[in-house]
Amino acid sequence: MRVVIVSESFPPDVNGVAHCAQQTARHLVRRGHDPLVIAPAVPGASGATDAPGAGASGAAALGVASAPVGDMPCPVVRVPSLPLPGYPQVRVALPSRRVAGAIAAHRAEIVHLASPFVLGVRGMSAATRLGLPAVAVYQTDLAGYARTYMGAGEGAAWRRLRAVHGAAARTLAPSTAAVRDLENHGVGRVRLWRRGVDTDRFRPALRDEALRRELAPGGELIVGYIGRLAPEKRVELLSGVCALPGVRVVVVGDGPSEPGLRAALPGAVFLGRRTGSDLARIFASLDVFAHTGPYETFCQTVQEAMAGGVPVVAPAAGGPLDLVDHRRTGLLVPPGDATAIRDAIASLAAAPALRAAYGLAGRATVEGRTWEAVGDELIGHYLEVLHERTAVAA
Repeated sequence: MRVVIVSESFPPDVNGVAHCAQQTARHLVRRGHDPLVIAPAVPGASGATDAPGAGASGAAALGVASAPVGDMPCPVVRVPSLPLPGYPQVRVALPSRRVAGAIAAHRAEIVHLASPFVLGVRGMSAATRLGLPAVAVYQTDLAGYARTYMGAGEGAAWRRLRAVHGAAARTLAPSTAAVRDLENHGVGRVRLWRRGVDTDRFRPALRDEALRRELAPGGELIVGYIGRLAPEKRVELLSGVCALPGVRVVVVGDGPSEPGLRAALPGAVFLGRRTGSDLARIFASLDVFAHTGPYETFCQTVQEAMAGGVPVVAPAAGGPLDLVDHRRTGLLVPPGDATAIRDAIASLAAAPALRAAYGLAGRATVEGRTWEAVGDELIGHYLEVLHERTAVAA
């Protein structure tokens, strides 16, 4: 199949949308398909060229890399973008004819919209004009973000989501909570499609005692948060954990909330953004992984912690409801409740055997959730959509 992935974010961005889009492209290439990615331009990103040489034609004239570059699994079209005010790590695509042109030049059979909202709306419009079916992947609780950042705008966010997902042939949601949320807001043709996890990269054997001594020289229990440092993640809820005796909080990630969090979490160790094998080593070296954000449609970092054999404390909301088996792989707490988070971690700090049991159960739970398995499931959705389109045409 010739597939165009229109993604609101793509590496070198580090977030769930970018990671899932990259894994999808990689899997399509492994299975012999022909993907093309369209994503916002990012300073220093490899992929498309913005100024093709004289006489360029076809894909090159649209600014498409003629072959995969660096760690990119396939050609990438970079659409001009601007940083989001107050949050420069997030890029917002500008209007561009490049989207429709790239889809047509690739001779796409199906369009994959990864977390469509700005660039994805243009991708949906282009697919409709070209008579192509689109599969829209819901990954971001934009209504929750509107509530967090603006204190309003949830209705407008849902109207935009309904418009783009309603035009898609199928919407794929990553958790049962996300499926219900979409259906309750009038989005139809929704199916469940969970995310994979790299169980070869994230594994308990990477636990590093030297790293643990560096992070907690007094032998403290290490509680880690790994993810973006942004208001919607509510990382400040770990303030009570910082006050627990014999506990060291470790924060991995970057974002606009970092300066405030350094003040709100006294004694915490901030490691900045980490990736690859370094990130996997940190995961495996934790005693407890704590996630605090209430707006996760899935929560990939919870899966990665479980793959590393680490017990999880997470809010009983959104994606973690599917991922964390309460009192078997970790503990679920009321969303936004700092006291409940502190008490849950205190209970695990006092029970090393229970932590070990939760960690073993978590690893066993994610063993079969490989990107290969979920990638094949996605290809099945593509084929069903194409078959439905052919049946209707016939």
